[in-house]
Amino acid sequence: MATREEMSRSFGSAASVYESGRPEYPADAVAWLLAPARRDGHSLRVADVGAGTGKLTRAVVEAGAEVVAIDPDAEMLGVLRDNVRRVPTFVGTAESLPLPDASLDAVVLGQAWHWVDPVPASAEVARVLRPGGVLGLIWNVRDDDEPWVRRLTGIMHGSRAEEMIAEGGPTVAAPFTGLEEQSWHWSRPMTRDALFDMARSRSYIITAPPDERERIEAGLAELFDELGAVGDATVDLPYVTRAYRAVRP
Repeated sequence: MATREEMSRSFGSAASVYESGRPEYPADAVAWLLAPARRDGHSLRVADVGAGTGKLTRAVVEAGAEVVAIDPDAEMLGVLRDNVRRVPTFVGTAESLPLPDASLDAVVLGQAWHWVDPVPASAEVARVLRPGGVLGLIWNVRDDDEPWVRRLTGIMHGSRAEEMIAEGGPTVAAPFTGLEEQSWHWSRPMTRDALFDMARSRSYIITAPPDERERIEAGLAELFDELGAVGDATVDLPYVTRAYRAVRP
């Protein structure tokens, strides 16, 4: 099995399927993340860290913020630049941000905080935030209360993020002292190809040996056949978006 480091840096090789298969973020959830950082008469300055192909970046831009995108993988940032125009991009991590002190109103991470070391990452995020700025963490998680989705998760193997949320959610460290939490339920219509791309964008599958990938794909194909996800037909995949925020003292 691949190491945590190998899995965390695996996404660049699957950037195109990540862009196709991963869902967008609900606008209401992004607005909630950013709300404490808004100040009358000031535009929001936000860093999307672990930005990947720009799924969250897009939503933050649409919320009216000035955004920089940061990711450890240059391949992912290349796809981001193709999809989100006029957003500066930098290679970096939550533990080492290429940004000046107190320069931001918010730092957000989508599907990413479970890959970081929360102690140095919290300190580094606090360094680049102004007092009163916001650390926002967000995940789109499939709703396993639906039986077929629970079966889907079993075939694909649970992710680090899903395990972390099931165990009580993310951890932050000083100077942040706690997290507010909110959730949104929604669904995404997906074709068979998009469902496969969603699965193929997961680090466990990207790094799995060929025989394990073959086993997973056979199980997925059987499930998708049963669901009627054939050709252009769509299936509604239910999600729960879980968002967490903390204000820098």
